[in-house]
Amino acid sequence: MEQQLEEIREQQRDSWNRFSPGWKKWDDLMMDFLKPEGDEIIRLLKPKGTDMVLDVASGTGEPGLTIATMLNGGKVIITDLAEDMLDIASEHAMQRGIKNIETRVCDVCELPFADNTFDAISCRFGFMFFPDMLLAAKEMARVLKPGGRIATSVWNVPEKNFWVTAIGGTINKNMQLPTPPPEAPGMFRCAKSGLIQQLFQQVGLKNISEKEIAGKLKCGTVDVYWTMMTEVAAPFVAALSKADEAMKDKIKREVYQLVNEKYLDGNVMIDSSALVIYGEK
Repeated sequence: MEQQLEEIREQQRDSWNRFSPGWKKWDDLMMDFLKPEGDEIIRLLKPKGTDMVLDVASGTGEPGLTIATMLNGGKVIITDLAEDMLDIASEHAMQRGIKNIETRVCDVCELPFADNTFDAISCRFGFMFFPDMLLAAKEMARVLKPGGRIATSVWNVPEKNFWVTAIGGTINKNMQLPTPPPEAPGMFRCAKSGLIQQLFQQVGLKNISEKEIAGKLKCGTVDVYWTMMTEVAAPFVAALSKADEAMKDKIKREVYQLVNEKYLDGNVMIDSSALVIYGEK
């Protein structure tokens, strides 16, 4: 792998490992938030029976763990770049009595599986962060059996995801941070409709579809929103770490004002929008 891609991969591994305590702390809220996309992925994949399923960029274990409960004699391999996230996934599996899973630390651009291994592949919110998205798609297609199904989700455009832009936009407005190139890993890198569909076509997948899925981040209060986002969102924490205390306070005040103006009743339930893309080998 090229040195630049290798560096991105190592940075991401370090970052996700470092933020794993935050993900563990906020897991109930985040899993409720991301459930609509997981449900749509599962609906499209129709996992059943003795299926062998690969869950890529699984983080704390979903939707892989739920898929495992739907199999009878089948198995889910739950993969991620960050071993600390997979430790949380293993804990969740144990708590729920799910035994037909295996966790594997690996990079999607170098999957350690033979060709034609899996009946289905799920990947919820991974593609935006893969250093080389085409290589990732090729690898997924390679390990998928002929006739196998793949479904992935990516975030839709910023205008439909206030839960990101409330903090992200305020940071950008207040701090002169360098703008990353559009192809760099990031939340909205795959937001353009048809982009992942095109990737799937390039790697030879067929019967490709794309659907918009809405969600809600049920924070309840602006305090919960701010605390959670600054404990799980690596880009925001990285940006805020470059600010002095006065600037941090200013950004926090402005975010609170922005969110409170939008939710006048004080009940912070933030809409989100994602794209779920499906294909077959």
